[in-house]
Amino acid sequence: MTDRRQGQDHNAAWQAARQWRERARQTRPSGGMSGPRLILTWLLFGAMMIVGTVIGLVFLLIGWLMLPFLRHRMKKRMEGMRAEQAQDVGGGAYREAPSRQREARQGRDGEHDTLEGDYRIKDDER
Repeated sequence: MTDRRQGQDHNAAWQAARQWRERARQTRPSGGMSGPRLILTWLLFGAMMIVGTVIGLVFLLIGWLMLPFLRHRMKKRMEGMRAEQAQDVGGGAYREAPSRQREARQGRDGEHDTLEGDYRIKDDER
């Protein structure tokens, strides 16, 4: 047993572990936090939570107040885009009727695609 103990005394890792353990014992607080210090810590934490909540509510209110202005801005932008698209479509010499435009759009979006042009139905002579 003494051989084993002597080997531990000369081993650098065992010495470092022993020193670390002694330092940990010395720095460990003897008692818990004192009463006034604990109360002060809780009050500070509570105040920080209240301040954070108030700041969050202020940003939420600012966001809600900005929504009508943002909606107005987006509406103006959409009107501009529609006017620009109407100029592009109306710029040509030939303009289709609205019902034909609707049919052409439905044909593009649907499963049936048709080509523009004149078609004749041939009689089936069987």
